[in-house]
Amino acid sequence: MTVPGASNDPAPTVGDGPLDAAAAMRLALAVSARVHGTTSPNPPVGCVVLDRDGRVAGTGATAPPGGPHAEVAALAEAGERARGGTAVVTLEPCAHHGRTPPCTDALRAAGIVAVHAGVADPNPVAAGGAAVLRAAGVDVTVGTLGAEVAAGPLRGWLHATRTGRPHVTWKFAATLDGRSAAADGSSRWITGPAARARVHALRATSDAVVVGTGTALADDPALTARDAAGTPVPRQPLRVLVGLRHPRPGSHLDAPDVLHLRTHDPDEVLAALHARGVVDVLLEGGPRLAGAFLAAGRVDRVLAHLAPALLGAGPAALADAGVGTIADILRLQVASVELVGGDLVVDAVPGPARGAVDPVAPWSADQAGPVPAVVDGGLGRKGRR
Repeated sequence: MTVPGASNDPAPTVGDGPLDAAAAMRLALAVSARVHGTTSPNPPVGCVVLDRDGRVAGTGATAPPGGPHAEVAALAEAGERARGGTAVVTLEPCAHHGRTPPCTDALRAAGIVAVHAGVADPNPVAAGGAAVLRAAGVDVTVGTLGAEVAAGPLRGWLHATRTGRPHVTWKFAATLDGRSAAADGSSRWITGPAARARVHALRATSDAVVVGTGTALADDPALTARDAAGTPVPRQPLRVLVGLRHPRPGSHLDAPDVLHLRTHDPDEVLAALHARGVVDVLLEGGPRLAGAFLAAGRVDRVLAHLAPALLGAGPAALADAGVGTIADILRLQVASVELVGGDLVVDAVPGPARGAVDPVAPWSADQAGPVPAVVDGGLGRKGRR
């Protein structure tokens, strides 16, 4: 299974010619996508080193905690070709001593003369690398493809660093009339195999997958990330069960590696996960748990998988979300709509205020949400984001 943005993407390829900063940044984004989900609590950063002629000399991505940062890995691959060259990195190089030495030191020692960073580092402990490099005579640009970078693999980490809580994506599958199961409770399968493959790739890049005890008792989900053959992939997210009831003995979530948080409070859930270094949370169900997270304002992204089908009865995808009147409606800003197999996938973020009907505000590079996308008339191609 190969899905864009997943850690099993094939290695990005480029020609032998020189690259400009934008092309190199997109390559750095592709490199960072290959390690997304393996670096938390560190950010999944990608770096491309160009030689003095603008040709790719080395690429690198952040290793798991304790390993080299993206810049160091890219410089090691570039070797002497880095001298007089340019480093293009998705996040501002760090300037502090943590588990590893500052990346600013490595860049200067390698003879890098210019740096392009996608976004500034919001972590006050690590920030300041741009100023350090400029003081050493390095030409530094911050904000190269900033919107695309902020919407990419760094999205969850940027959010967690700025807010102190994990980034939450609520994923659900439903029919066009909003049903997540039939009247008898059966729900497999509402969406087709292509959409389900997307979900497994999403799990593979998430730090934790969360469900409520009601869903665990009704559906017995495994919450594992699997390939097209149904085999679990090597890297699995933390499986989290939320609620006061116990899972059924012998069920998938009755396992020692499942974290059972006996609470109904979304903030308690997120605090417990943040303490474990979790950055990206995938909220998969059920409707009551999703409603609680939405009511608390703790959903940062919505991925709706809508099958072109009707049930007419059965459980709804969402229960009480704290909306008692149309004035309190929770509106979403749609970033993209895509046809995946035979299903629609809507990618959206909660709007600025309950009940707001204003047009979507222009996207800012200071936000960690998705970039609005343009979709062709047939819904067959997603715009760049």
